[in-house]
Amino acid sequence: MGAQRIQQVFEELQTKGEKAFVPYIMAGDGGMEKLKENIRFLDEAGASILEIGIPFSDPVADGPTIQRAGKRALDNGTTLEGIFQALTEVRPQVTVPFVLMTYLNPILAFGIERFAERCLEAGVSGIIVPDLPYEEKAIIDGALQKAGIALIPLVTLTSPLERIQTITKDAKGFIYAVTVTGVTGVRRDFQQSLFDYLQQVKDVSSLPVLAGFGISTPEQVKEMGSVCDGVVVGSRIIELLEQESHAEIREMLQASKSVSANR
Repeated sequence: MGAQRIQQVFEELQTKGEKAFVPYIMAGDGGMEKLKENIRFLDEAGASILEIGIPFSDPVADGPTIQRAGKRALDNGTTLEGIFQALTEVRPQVTVPFVLMTYLNPILAFGIERFAERCLEAGVSGIIVPDLPYEEKAIIDGALQKAGIALIPLVTLTSPLERIQTITKDAKGFIYAVTVTGVTGVRRDFQQSLFDYLQQVKDVSSLPVLAGFGISTPEQVKEMGSVCDGVVVGSRIIELLEQESHAEIREMLQASKSVSANR
């Protein structure tokens, strides 16, 4: 699959006039069979890309819902090797690209070259590492590039324009624009300054820009999608999967297909 598959997804969405919907799930929350079941459901429901969290003991970017999911996964004995095995098994059954969200420590503990190789074998297209500063990305980027896997950058509301330009200039896959000054979690509303920021990120990067953190309703999916190329929804997806509220997930997903461009 690789980074090219991500580009292909956005080209297909643009042709259809739709925005990307990227659900986040925690690997190992409920066990490996549950992981595969959730992947099959979200693929069938029409997810554009699937962000798969790697549980970690010190998840500095994660709010309470995702932290709890990660703890459940770790308590289940989830390992990175076990996750790769499950992804390798389910990969032939689905078409949705996989993007892993992990912290740097699990990659270093697993071994950088080995990590990149297992990503390739499991059909992973991209990696998001929120605690990896741009200046240190060479630690893993060489191995990922060799495997054809995108290292997807995050930019934030507090990033100055020059910093956004630096971070995005040689990026691959898409730009993950963090929409809150804080951790993941459900938010009630967003300020106009956020939409100005998203437009600014779009102006400096030729890559698709996805908004993530805090998005939890079909209305917010449409609101964010009107100014960027799609959304990432994490905490709310985890809650809805836990409640087996598949209809509500489908409703959010459908919202991304009916977004009018520009506010």
